[in-house]
Amino acid sequence: MLDLKDLQALLVWIGENAADLSLRYGNVSSASVGAIQRRLLVLENQGGTKLFGEPALALSDLMRTDADGRGMINILASDQLMGAPKLYATFLLWLLSELFEELPEVGDADKPKLVFFFDEAHLLFDDAPKALVDKVEQVARLIRSKGVGIYFITQNPADVPEDILGQLGNRVQHALRAFTAKDQKELRLAAQTYRDNPAFSTEEAIREVGVGEAVTSMLQPKGVPGIVERTLIRPPSSQLGPITDAQRRSLMALSEMAGKYDTPLDRESAFEILRGRAVTAAAEAEAAEAAIAKAEEEAKAAKTAAAETPSLRDFKNARRYAGKDSTPTRRTTSSRSTQDTGGIGGAIANVVIKELKGTTGRRIVRGILGGLFKGR
Repeated sequence: MLDLKDLQALLVWIGENAADLSLRYGNVSSASVGAIQRRLLVLENQGGTKLFGEPALALSDLMRTDADGRGMINILASDQLMGAPKLYATFLLWLLSELFEELPEVGDADKPKLVFFFDEAHLLFDDAPKALVDKVEQVARLIRSKGVGIYFITQNPADVPEDILGQLGNRVQHALRAFTAKDQKELRLAAQTYRDNPAFSTEEAIREVGVGEAVTSMLQPKGVPGIVERTLIRPPSSQLGPITDAQRRSLMALSEMAGKYDTPLDRESAFEILRGRAVTAAAEAEAAEAAIAKAEEEAKAAKTAAAETPSLRDFKNARRYAGKDSTPTRRTTSSRSTQDTGGIGGAIANVVIKELKGTTGRRIVRGILGGLFKGR
């Protein structure tokens, strides 16, 4: 299976062969297959056909470096993708799973191979399926040993599930304003997750930090959380705000990755194989039906021929070749009328004619003809 239609075609085949598959794999209900197909239809309507196909995203393209060995920044422009939350969650689930399964263990590396920054993380976890939350938790817990770092960027730490928040070691907390009782409670909970600094109150520091300042806590060399600090943040050297479409097209055209993922591929896979089997089966079924129909026609013709008497068949053939429309009834009537009108003479003539037609007549004819030929 290489793309979305392969999975859909496979599910159709499973539904058609559920009885045979149930004997080996357990009950395969049509209701379950239909439920999966409906979920796939949601992904298809949100653009899953274009996203899940070939050429597939190569993870190595996310970990490229320049000639000086410095890493490159890859930006996923998800302004439209965020409007398709099911598709976005499925893509992230696939990406994290691929990283977790393919990357080797490297231990505590000095420099990560890849670092993810998920901006507006609350959109990621809002109504997220449990499978995605579990996978993100697993990755956040274990992916560090494979040289991958993950950062979630959001306004409030409460936007990140607690199981995942507990796995994050490095924290950069900008100002949190507490205007409501709920905000005060969340601020208090956020302050309690830091390692206290006796020099100041973490809760007050989170409330008071200004622009360009943050409350930070970083992991120590042995994985021990560092003491919370009030830190000045260096302003970014990059452009603030998105670039224009013209700038984006220009940068993409200059990239060595230009055109690599532009042309979709559609190799022979499950969809084409199953469709070929269906076409072959339909042709065989059509041929079998034609053979059965032909056999039925031949049997019907034989039955009709057997039902006709030999005299009637011979009469029909004679009439066809002679081009006559006379019938046995007319012939019989004519002979009878001749017998009736001839009287005794007619009867004697009929007897003579009958004898001539029989064995005696044939002997007389052979004798006459034989004498003629001998005389010559």
